[in-house]
Amino acid sequence: MRAALLLRPPPPPPAAGNLLSAASGRPPPPLLLRARRMAAGPPPPSAAAADFPAANVSGPVPDDGGARTRPRRRRSVAGVDQDELLDPGALADPDSSFCDISGVSFHHKVYSAAHHEEQQDPASASGSGVGVPVVLLHGFGASLFSWSRVMRPLARAAGAKVLAFDRPAFGLTSRAAWSGSGPGGDNDDDTRPLNPYSMAFSAMATLAFVDLLGAGKAVLIGHSAGCLVAVDACLEAPERVAALVLVAPAIFAPGSGTKGERREDGEEGQEKKDSDDDSNGPPLNPFARIWRGFLGMCMWIAGLVLKVVMAVQDVVRALAVQALVALLRSPLGAIMVRLVMDKFGVMAVRNAWYDPSKVTDHVIQGYTKPLRSRGWERALLEHAISMITDSAPKSRLPVSKRLSEISCPVLVVTGDTDRLVPAWNAERVARAIPGAVFEVIKNCGHLPHEEKPEEFLSIVEGFLRRAFGTPDEQVLQAAV
Repeated sequence: MRAALLLRPPPPPPAAGNLLSAASGRPPPPLLLRARRMAAGPPPPSAAAADFPAANVSGPVPDDGGARTRPRRRRSVAGVDQDELLDPGALADPDSSFCDISGVSFHHKVYSAAHHEEQQDPASASGSGVGVPVVLLHGFGASLFSWSRVMRPLARAAGAKVLAFDRPAFGLTSRAAWSGSGPGGDNDDDTRPLNPYSMAFSAMATLAFVDLLGAGKAVLIGHSAGCLVAVDACLEAPERVAALVLVAPAIFAPGSGTKGERREDGEEGQEKKDSDDDSNGPPLNPFARIWRGFLGMCMWIAGLVLKVVMAVQDVVRALAVQALVALLRSPLGAIMVRLVMDKFGVMAVRNAWYDPSKVTDHVIQGYTKPLRSRGWERALLEHAISMITDSAPKSRLPVSKRLSEISCPVLVVTGDTDRLVPAWNAERVARAIPGAVFEVIKNCGHLPHEEKPEEFLSIVEGFLRRAFGTPDEQVLQAAV
């Protein structure tokens, strides 16, 4: 038996084994297949799929880079692509102009009565107008596009140039860099330049545009938050403002009534009554005088404690403001403003109209066009920060408490269904200004000059003619 084992031939090589298996009609053993594949190594790129069955490949085959790349998702805000932002100047219209004011490139447009006469009969347009230029101030989140339907007809009504400009942080005005210090900034310093995103800077720019028109004075027409700029410019230089037109003025905060004023009047009346009682009544006995002196001392101590508490509150409030400003200037702030504009930007425009179904794609594109400019979110955040930190000197009252100082003719116009600045709030502004005219447009929202341009133009033209004594009132035609 040992001799038989010794005489047994050795096993054939793999190739010979395959030939024997093929000759015998039987498949090669599994162990023999595994050994053959291990000896062959990984398949070459040009190998046929039949030679290397797919059952031996586990998972996806990597590409040349060793990892599968996915297409990058493009960002958009309110339907505007954010991956290809441009400089504001690259988005300008053929009739756009730019001028530099204190280092900020202001986008503006100017129309004169001649622009309107080109489309009208010159004979019918001759002699019309009051001869006073007009400067238009848009509201928060808008741009000079908001005035596009009324600029040319207003030029005919005024008989002079009409100018509209984009306030800093809006429209196509350049997004100026700001360090966060100086007047109107986080740290007030009169030696530093104005914060370009503050209301004081916008008022200064408004007066600069009055000079640009080459007139000694102009009519200022403001809408919503633009009314604050118009009034501030008027109070700063009343001799350069011929008249004010305040459209849906966002001057008084909604919900802030005169309750505090009534309380102050009541306290003054009570003090006067007490003084009258002291002067007319019988002399107090010594014990009553001692008791009153003791009460006076207690009130003085209570007032001192109250001042300390108020000082602590001021410190806490200042720290809270600093924390909020730091948050807004962080990368998270830019993310938040993009999210808000994406979710609520278009909705806010539609909500500003009485009939949202009449808001066309052209209107939406006009409002979202500035979102294509580089740095729009940072500029908007700086504008919000300026509203938080911008504080006038202690000796200067806020605009809402100085309305009685306005002496020029004033027109207040609002829509009867304004959801942002209710009509009663606008009427309150008119009552606070001596001699102001108050007009309400029916079935109209927050944007009378966009939603009801014919009625708006008729009211403004009539006001200008009455204010400047121009006869032969004419009703403006619809602006298209």
